[in-house]
Amino acid sequence: MVDLHSDTPVVIASNRGPVSHRRDGDDLVAVRGGGGLISGLRPLLDSGRAIWIAAALSEADRAAARDPASVVRSDVDHLDAVHLLDVEQAEFDRYYDLVANSFLWFVHHGLFDSTHTPVYDDDWHEAWSSYRRVNTAFAHAICRHSPADAVVLVQDYHLTLLAPIVAAERPDLRMVHFHHTPFAGPDGIRLLEPTARDELLRGLGAHTACGFHTNRWATNYRRCQEDHGTAGGQRVFASSLSSDLGDLRSVARSAACDRALGDLEGQVGDRQVVARVDRMELSKNVVRGFLAFDHLLGLRPDLHDRVTFVAHCYPSRLGVPAYRAYHDEVVATVEQVNQRWGTPEWTPVLLSDVDDFAASVATFRRYDVLVVNPVRDGLNLVAKEGPAVNERDGQVVLSTEAGVSEELAGAADDINPFDIVATSAAMAAALDRDPEERRARAAQLRRDAEARTPTDWLADQLAAAD
Repeated sequence: MVDLHSDTPVVIASNRGPVSHRRDGDDLVAVRGGGGLISGLRPLLDSGRAIWIAAALSEADRAAARDPASVVRSDVDHLDAVHLLDVEQAEFDRYYDLVANSFLWFVHHGLFDSTHTPVYDDDWHEAWSSYRRVNTAFAHAICRHSPADAVVLVQDYHLTLLAPIVAAERPDLRMVHFHHTPFAGPDGIRLLEPTARDELLRGLGAHTACGFHTNRWATNYRRCQEDHGTAGGQRVFASSLSSDLGDLRSVARSAACDRALGDLEGQVGDRQVVARVDRMELSKNVVRGFLAFDHLLGLRPDLHDRVTFVAHCYPSRLGVPAYRAYHDEVVATVEQVNQRWGTPEWTPVLLSDVDDFAASVATFRRYDVLVVNPVRDGLNLVAKEGPAVNERDGQVVLSTEAGVSEELAGAADDINPFDIVATSAAMAAALDRDPEERRARAAQLRRDAEARTPTDWLADQLAAAD
């Protein structure tokens, strides 16, 4: 259990922070941020024990970073403990879109096709310089804002280079890096440009400890460090994050969620529901999920007008050309499935690209089968969130390449994410399963989802600093 009353100060560094800003007329307003990372780390901020350093992600954020006193309203406690870095927009775009999301994300998720990508041209080298400068700015902010002998929790692949700078300027600080994506193995990491690869591995190796969601990703990291001769004496550990299920269940009980569920019931009636809730991006493997459903409908005419695929897939990172193209491919695939099998009374796939959390949770409550089939995922919280609030003994079809598959083994229906025939068969098996086995599997999924809390994950990071 995390001791929130400990005297040891904590500094959190992440690209996205616990607060965002918006304009309400002429007023600048601060609102609480969301997401698994923030819910996992927020107890430290709420305790008054932590300082949080993050990037300004919008023009409103940048205005708040330049003049914190201009924020006139806030529903965020301890706002004075949040420090936003005002990075020039073009610099931020190169650091975030070109390096973090177009290269590092692709390397760690195995998304590159080495026939055509990656390409390291002048634009790449300029972008890597931006990535280095933003990491340097974070490092200096950590040095400037950290109390003596603090523990610094650095979050994710955006911030891999800062530790050597901090270690040189502030040797009193203990630094723990937590990498939320998968980590490429030695062959995968070799796709990264050599200078960048060496900087990244040295940067991560300069932390007191490095954490990952599963032993598989931790092992990949160790092997990369050993392969490149940069392995040191740091601690490497695995710790799975979970959502705040109390907050999730509060949303599930809300009037907004009830309204969304009513709307969904009006669309699907008494049909069975196959569902997914995801960002619309390449690693989530959305297109193959729809192709598997298409394959199922081709094999099983008895399921026509008896099952609907409800998908909440909201756009992500549309500043990256590959993501824009994938968004279009997802939409086109849904249109093809609906044209092939749909009738005036039945739309086989209901796709929403609106990021509506209450509607997503309503879908969690209603599904009979939840599809989570990423090409590769550091963890995947959806596979835990769905079972935690589902009301129909819903089953989970789960990629073995999702980190969470280790936790849900035996309760979920495991599939290879590239095999649409096997995915189709798993959907069919889950839809056809007898009620007793459905209840048993759903109960095990709930127990597995509840086995860990965000506080457990936070405690593991703090323990790694000792």
